[in-house]
Amino acid sequence: MGSIESGWRELDVAVVGGGIGGLSVATSMRKAGHRVTIYERADFAGEVGASISCAANGTRWLEEWKVDIPIGKPVILQKLISHDWKTGEVQNVYDLADYKERWGYVYNMFHRVNMHEMLMDSAMDKRHAGIPAILKVNHKCVEIDHQAGIITFENGVKAQHDLIIGADGAGSSVRRTLGIIPDRKQSTSHCYHCIITTEEVKRLGLKDHSPNSAIEFWGGQGIDKIVFSPCRNGEVHSFYCFFPTELAKNPGEGWGHTITMEELLAPFETLDPELLAIFKNSYDIKPWRLFVHQPYAYWQDGVTCILGDAAHPMMPDQSQGACQAIEDAAALGTIFSQKYEFAGTPEGVREGLKIYEQVRKPRATRVQEASAKARENINERIGFSSNTTSAMYKVSDEKRKLTIEEMNGYDMYADIEGKVVALH
Repeated sequence: MGSIESGWRELDVAVVGGGIGGLSVATSMRKAGHRVTIYERADFAGEVGASISCAANGTRWLEEWKVDIPIGKPVILQKLISHDWKTGEVQNVYDLADYKERWGYVYNMFHRVNMHEMLMDSAMDKRHAGIPAILKVNHKCVEIDHQAGIITFENGVKAQHDLIIGADGAGSSVRRTLGIIPDRKQSTSHCYHCIITTEEVKRLGLKDHSPNSAIEFWGGQGIDKIVFSPCRNGEVHSFYCFFPTELAKNPGEGWGHTITMEELLAPFETLDPELLAIFKNSYDIKPWRLFVHQPYAYWQDGVTCILGDAAHPMMPDQSQGACQAIEDAAALGTIFSQKYEFAGTPEGVREGLKIYEQVRKPRATRVQEASAKARENINERIGFSSNTTSAMYKVSDEKRKLTIEEMNGYDMYADIEGKVVALH
């Protein structure tokens, strides 16, 4: 297609959802020269939760978009460490010391709140290149005319846009308007999350894991697994605690529900005592319902598409949820950049969204499947899947495992170019 200046125009883009995926695509489309309005259903666009991974395949886009990464207070990861469930003894280590040298970008660990603040800045602050995105809160999407690009909101407002991007999470309203009905079932695994400040860990004389700058795991050979991540410049210890759903007292409750200390400790009686001592002093204990989604048949129609958890909700065990949303955002920013003419006409926008689906759906679906496999086998996780000499190593299919090489060696620009050439 080449660069045809007359075939490109500034698009008026709607992003439905003000979370990490929404702000990522608002940033990407802003950098591509477009005008973006973010519609958030709540009265505040924010995040809850704790640690969130951003490996090289995500960090590269943050750097390319010139995101002010220090705002996110990241910990740059140096290792993946696997411990024995009962004793805490180290069983397996995947060293990330040469990670940046190999892949060109670091492996960041953020706190969700700080990552959201960082991306809010890149999408909306005037000091960055491009037109600052506009945020409109209390705008819950109820209906979309996908051909005309008209969104109807619950508050009675209607808005017309050249391109509509649904970034409204696993319970997406935009996905519903596209006629996509999720085929999902509750996982056999349930998860509790808790945090404790590193300062408090030290004050109590407990084991401080933050100096390792590592994601650390206990268990993972089956449903039971603890995942520790340091975040907020190492100031916070974040734990995700997985156990059989049948042991959960309230398996239907989501993040807004509060869990008692007794409920947190109940599934983990045999866990490493040093870790249990930390849990007994933790706070902000929340449940996380886990669902296994089958891939959706399509992601777009007319001038509307979906991304992130709205398009490919996945189990958390590859730590790729944020990265895949960022890749979605990067693909849209590239396809509708001045390198191509897809932004030039409404028909071009429709064609561009088909290219987006062709580029992103196979890769995200592969990660989705691999994440489900890694739920009960830590050796399927990116990094450990390359530690083939470990005594613990075993994967279901050597040829189908997801590797760090596949994830970080991917060339999105070449993938998009190949799909565009095939189209024409």
